[in-house]
Amino acid sequence: MSATSQLTDFSDIYTDFYNALRIDSSQTATISQAKRAINKALHDIHVGRYEKFPWCERRATLITQPEYTTGTVAISKGSTSLVGTSTAWATANDFSANNMRVGGKIVIDGKEEVYEITAVGSDTTATLGSSFIETTVTAATYVYFEDEYALASDFFRPFDMQYFDEAHSIELIGRREFRMRYPRNRTTGKPLIASIFDKNFASNTTPVRKIAFWKPPSAAVLLPYNYLTNQLGVDSSGTGLTSLSSDDDEPTMPIQYRHVIVLRALFTWYRDKKNDTRSQEALAEYQDVLSRMIGDTEIGSSRPQFRPRVAAYKSHAARPYRTRGSRFVTGSRFDELR
Repeated sequence: MSATSQLTDFSDIYTDFYNALRIDSSQTATISQAKRAINKALHDIHVGRYEKFPWCERRATLITQPEYTTGTVAISKGSTSLVGTSTAWATANDFSANNMRVGGKIVIDGKEEVYEITAVGSDTTATLGSSFIETTVTAATYVYFEDEYALASDFFRPFDMQYFDEAHSIELIGRREFRMRYPRNRTTGKPLIASIFDKNFASNTTPVRKIAFWKPPSAAVLLPYNYLTNQLGVDSSGTGLTSLSSDDDEPTMPIQYRHVIVLRALFTWYRDKKNDTRSQEALAEYQDVLSRMIGDTEIGSSRPQFRPRVAAYKSHAARPYRTRGSRFVTGSRFDELR
């Protein structure tokens, strides 16, 4: 990069940072700390400002799994081995998903308990996550459904904190409230309420973010949704990154705003390592630039407005209930009743 151009890639940003600090670029440990400070600053800028920055917004689509009730099941009391008759659990449906999958739920013989599926061995064999507590059944009806679905792999948080889908028909509530209201989420139908959970891990230390629905979907439903991504950078090939590491990695933030990363990093560096007034000076400059950046990206957004509804009042003024003339005089400084 030219010494006179704006900050572009990771190398530009951390070089500008340690130039501002006047630290020796030959000190490997210090430079590593500087790079870490840059990545922390990049994420700090986006925490709590999720609704402000369009470069973080993404769109994905979720297709719910239809309930499956074909055939009958047999299982002994105290067992976890489920056997089906005329079932096709390991067979893919029209949406290329098997009719029964690990993590799905099943209600057997119309009972209250909901069991989770932990393994699907074949079209006619599956394993429950807990022992069957009811009386042994041999040809019982059942309802298999899925109430939890994995979100996009780069999902950070929902775009709208009150509703999940673009149609605004599925309300989002907190995890605790969801668990208290629907301890046995068993009656399928049209999804109306949802909550987001960190459920399990996908062969690494990153939790899988899932959304749980009430009611569990009874049919396949197409649910487009908007969200904020956790991938705030890209490498030279355009692949998303959660942190910058190579010199040519770039933040997704537009070039004209990338110097704000340095300002944020300066604040935390001075605060944690120097403990002097420079941290507050850097914070003030950072907040000033951030507020202007937010203003730039909020063009066309809604603003609070006070708009009294006067149509009905004017209608009554022109067409009174009991007289042919107007009962009210409008247009003067004060409305007058005749």
